[in-house]
Amino acid sequence: MAAYTISRSAFIPAPPEAVYPHVVDFHKWADWSPWEALDPAMERTFSGPAAGTGAQYSWRGNRRAGAGSMQILEAEEPRSIRLRLVFVKPFKAVNPTGFTFEPDRGGTRVTWVMKGENKGIAGVFAKLMNLDSMVGKDFEKGLANLAHVVAASR
Repeated sequence: MAAYTISRSAFIPAPPEAVYPHVVDFHKWADWSPWEALDPAMERTFSGPAAGTGAQYSWRGNRRAGAGSMQILEAEEPRSIRLRLVFVKPFKAVNPTGFTFEPDRGGTRVTWVMKGENKGIAGVFAKLMNLDSMVGKDFEKGLANLAHVVAASR
């Protein structure tokens, strides 16, 4: 069993106060998340507060989208968001995930981090695939999408 961390950062030319609202509200993830387009018929459920600590989002989709849930455990506006990410399909996993929003040269350095352990079927999968490269590309795409959404909303 090996622990892993996947992390990607991007500069967004807007202040943290303009970026943070797009991440702290799961209803807005459809605009930028790299996984939302994997299944146009994906079932989505929102519960708890509309945004911030306690907000929850569950999904159930096709084979590519899988199924799981996210809950915001802690939200420090506009500095950080800590999530509990639970995958049910294609394999079971719990991944602590988070975002930080740091002022940087008149904009924001957004960092997206996910941690986990390779065990069970996920461990076998990790031996066959480069998880950092695969998920990292999704993080990069999501951060680029987030930058476009923030720019369009200003």
